[in-house]
Amino acid sequence: MAYLAQLVGLVEELVEAVTVIPPTDRKKTLACRESALRGIRHHSYLRTNQFEVDDQLKGLEERFRVIGRDPLADAFSQRLDALEGHRNKYTPDVLRFLLELSDQPAQNTKLGDLDLLHQEPEWEDGPKLTWQEIAEEDGWNDERAIWRNTDYSPSSGDEDEEEVRSATSHDDSVSTTSSVPDGHARTVQSLIAKPSDGESLLEQVRTSQAWRYDGPQKNGDGRAKKTPILSLQLLREVLFMLGGLETTLFDSDCDPVTNYQLTGVSWETYKSLVTSFAECGRKLAPLRAFAARKQQIPLLQVFQDSLQRSLASFDRELAKIQGQFVAIKADVVVSLMGVLDELAPSLTPLYTLANIIRQLQEERNPHAFRYLELLFDTVGTAQLEGNVVTFQHLGRIFFDCFQVYLKPIRLWMEEGKLLPGDRTFFVSETPTKTPLPLIWKNQFNLLKTPDGTLHAPRFLRPAIHRIFTTGKSIVVLKHLKHQSLLRNRRDQDEPRMDFVTVCPAHLDFAPFSELFTAAFQEWIQSKHHTAAATLRELLFNSYGLSQGLDALENIYLMSDGAKSDTFASAIFRHLDSLSSSWKDRFTLTEIAQEAFSPCLDTYRLSAEIDPRSTAHSAIASRSSVRLSLPAVRLLYRLPWPVQIIVPGDAVQGYQTIFTFLLQARRALSTLTHPILAFSSVGSAGSSERPAVYHLLRAKLLWFCNTVLTYLTSLVLAPNTARFRRELGDAPDVDDMIAAHAGFVARVISESCQGAKLQPIREGMLDVFDLAIKVEDAHRAEMTRLAEEDDEISRLSVMSSPVRTPMKSRGRRSLHAVVEIRRREDGDEDDEDGEGWGAAVLARRGAAVVEGKKSHAAVLKEMHTDFERHLRFVAGGLRGVARAGREEATGKWDLLAQMLEAGIREGVSI
Repeated sequence: MAYLAQLVGLVEELVEAVTVIPPTDRKKTLACRESALRGIRHHSYLRTNQFEVDDQLKGLEERFRVIGRDPLADAFSQRLDALEGHRNKYTPDVLRFLLELSDQPAQNTKLGDLDLLHQEPEWEDGPKLTWQEIAEEDGWNDERAIWRNTDYSPSSGDEDEEEVRSATSHDDSVSTTSSVPDGHARTVQSLIAKPSDGESLLEQVRTSQAWRYDGPQKNGDGRAKKTPILSLQLLREVLFMLGGLETTLFDSDCDPVTNYQLTGVSWETYKSLVTSFAECGRKLAPLRAFAARKQQIPLLQVFQDSLQRSLASFDRELAKIQGQFVAIKADVVVSLMGVLDELAPSLTPLYTLANIIRQLQEERNPHAFRYLELLFDTVGTAQLEGNVVTFQHLGRIFFDCFQVYLKPIRLWMEEGKLLPGDRTFFVSETPTKTPLPLIWKNQFNLLKTPDGTLHAPRFLRPAIHRIFTTGKSIVVLKHLKHQSLLRNRRDQDEPRMDFVTVCPAHLDFAPFSELFTAAFQEWIQSKHHTAAATLRELLFNSYGLSQGLDALENIYLMSDGAKSDTFASAIFRHLDSLSSSWKDRFTLTEIAQEAFSPCLDTYRLSAEIDPRSTAHSAIASRSSVRLSLPAVRLLYRLPWPVQIIVPGDAVQGYQTIFTFLLQARRALSTLTHPILAFSSVGSAGSSERPAVYHLLRAKLLWFCNTVLTYLTSLVLAPNTARFRRELGDAPDVDDMIAAHAGFVARVISESCQGAKLQPIREGMLDVFDLAIKVEDAHRAEMTRLAEEDDEISRLSVMSSPVRTPMKSRGRRSLHAVVEIRRREDGDEDDEDGEGWGAAVLARRGAAVVEGKKSHAAVLKEMHTDFERHLRFVAGGLRGVARAGREEATGKWDLLAQMLEAGIREGVSI
C-alpha cells in the first residue's frame, strides 16, 4: 500500500507538470491520472535504458583504443556522431539490439569491410527474360481463362448472363500489351464467351431450382399446398445436409421443413423417410461442431484432428455418390434408401464418435483424457458386437490419440522430467526442495481426484505403479550422477503401440483389453527394467545396501551376541554403580563404537539419550527397565541412497526391538550372578527362605531365556532370512521398500510390540522388573545377615578378654560384602564397589521403610506376582492368537504354549 500511495503521488506530479489543465478542473485531472496509472501498471516490458546504452558504446570505443585499434575507434566515433542527428525514441532499442548481437567486436571487426558500403553493386549483363517466353514455357497460351477479368461488384441478372459467356477467340495474342487501338480498349463483357445455347441452359437451371423460391401455393379451400420435389432434388439436399452444408429442406438443427413433399409419395411416407435422414444429420452435428471448435489441450487437439479426418473421409464418400448423379456414365437409379444403406457402414463409426462427444458434453468438468476411456470402452464393445468396421476405425483413432498421451509417459520414464503446465499427466512434483533421502517418498506424488481415484485413464491404472517407479528411479540416478548407465544399457527398441501391432489379424478373437494390456506392459517393461535394474545394482554394489542392513541387524537386532553383551554390560555396570555417566551421549557413543567396531564403520555410529526418560533418580533408574533403558538410542547414519530403502520411520521400529531386547538382557544379567549361599553369610534365617528364592530365581531365569529364545530363534532369524530373500527377488526400489517395511512390521508384531499387544508387553516388563526386585531383595538380605554376623562377632569379642577395635571390624565386614559383589561382577574398580555398597544400603533402607516384612514373606509375594503375570501373559497371547487373523497369530500361539509350560495348577508355596 505504501508503494501504491507513492506511485499515485508521483503520477499526480507528472500529470501537473506535463499537462496544462487548470487546477479547478478536478475531473479531467483525475481522468488523466487514472489513465497514466493504468498505463504504468499494465506495462509489462520496460524501455531500454538509454543512458546504459550510451555508457556501453563509450566503453566499447575506449576498449578499441586500449587494445591499439585506434582507426576502428575513430570510425566508430564518427558513426556515433553522425547518428546524433537522426535519433528517435527507438534508437536506444536498436543500439541495444546491435550490442546484444555483437560477438567480440574488438577481435572480429575488419575495418576494410566499411569500404564495401561505398561500392556500387556489379550487375551481370545477361539475356532478358520476357513475359512472352514465360507464357510459352509455362503453357499460358492454352489457358485462356487466366486473362479474364472478374467484376466483384454486385451484379444484376443480366450481368450474370454475361458472365457465363466465353472469352476471346483462340487466335488472340497472349502478350500483355493490347493490340486494340487507343479508344477501343477491351472490356470484361468483350471477353465473355457467348455460346449459342447459353440462354436455354440458364433457363434450365432456373427451372430446376424454381421450387426453392416459389411461394407456397394454395388449394381450392385456401390452405397451403406442399411444394412437390423430385427424388433427385431430395437426394441432393440430403447429401448436402449430411455434409454439414445449408439446405432448403432441412433447417440449421437438421429438422425437416414441412413445406415440401416428394412427388408421388404420401405425406406419411415422405415424413418417415426425411425424418430418418434428419436423424442421421442430428447425430453428425455434434461431431462437426466439435471438429470446428478451437482446442488448446494437445490431447484434445489430436482427437479433434482424428474427427476431422474421419469427417473428411465421409465427405469424400458423399462426393463420390454425388458424382454418380452429376457425371452419369451409365444408367443410375435414384434410390434414397439405397444411398442410406450405402452410407450405413461409414455412418456407424461416426455415430459412435458422436455418442462419445455427447457423453463428454453431458459430464460436468470431464478430464482431458476422459474421451480416451470412452474410446477404449467403445472399441472393446464394437469388438464384442462383431462390428469389424467400427472396431478398426475407432481402434486406429484410439491409438492415434494415445500416442499423444504416451509422450509425457515416455519423457517421465526416460528422462525423469515432467512437462510444465501439463494437467493431463498423473504425476506432480512438489514445488519445495526435498532432502535427498526423501526424494523417493516426497518429491513426486500421484495426482488423485477429490473422490480418491487416480487422475489417470482407467485402462492404465494397473501399470501406474511401474510408470511412477521408473520415473523416480531415473530421478535418483540423476542425483547419483549415473544416468549415463541407462544409455549404455538401453539396447532394446521401444515396442510399437499402434493398432496393426497391438491387434493383428490372427488375434481377432482375443479381447481388445487384454491385447492392449499385454502390449502396454511390454512397452513399460522395455523402459522399467533398465532403470530399475541399474538403480538396484548401484544400491547393492556401490552404496553398500547389504552392509548397511548387516550393521542394523548387529546394532538393533543384536545378531552378534558377544558384541551386544559387551555394549549392554557396560551400560548395566553404570546403572548398578549409580553412576550418571551413562546419560552422557559422548560416553555412550564411545561405548557403542568400542563394542561394535569389529563389524561396522564406527564413524557412522553415535548415541543419544532421550531427556524425557532421565528425570528419575539413579536408584529408580536402576530398579526398573522402564525408566532408563528406553532412553538409550543408537543412531547409525546410512548413505542417503540406502535411506530410501530404510527410511526414518523404519529405524524407529528397529529402535523398539532394540529397547525390548535390552530390557530382556537387563533382567537376565541381573539374575546370572553367582549365588551366595545363606549359610556362608549368616546362620540366622529360616530354611524356607533359600528354597523360595532359588525357585523364584529359576522361574525368572526360565522366563527371560524363553522370551529371548522366542525372539532370536522364532522371530528375528526367520524374518531376517525371509527379508533377504524378498530383497534379492525385488525387481525395483518400491518392492525393496515394501519388503523392508513388511519385515519391520512383522518383527514388531511377532515380538508383541504392537499397539494391539501393549498390555501383554507391559506384563512382560513387569516380570523383568520383578527379576531386578528379587535380586535386590536377596542382596539386601545378604547385607543384613552380614551385619548381624558382624554384630554377633562384636558381642563375642566384647565378652572375650582380647579386644578388637569395633570400628575396623564393622568396616571389614562391609568390605567383605563389597568384595563378594566385585567378584560376582568381575569388576576390580574400587569406586564401583563403593557405589554398589551405597546402592545396597539405599535399597535396604527403602525396603525397611516400605513394609518391614520378613524376607520370606517378600519372596512369597514376589512369587505370587510372577505367577499372576505369567498367567496373564500366556492367557492374553492365547486369546489374541485365537481371535486375530494376522500372520503373527501362529507365533503368538507358539509363545503362549512355551510360557504355559511354566504354569502348574494347584502348586502353592
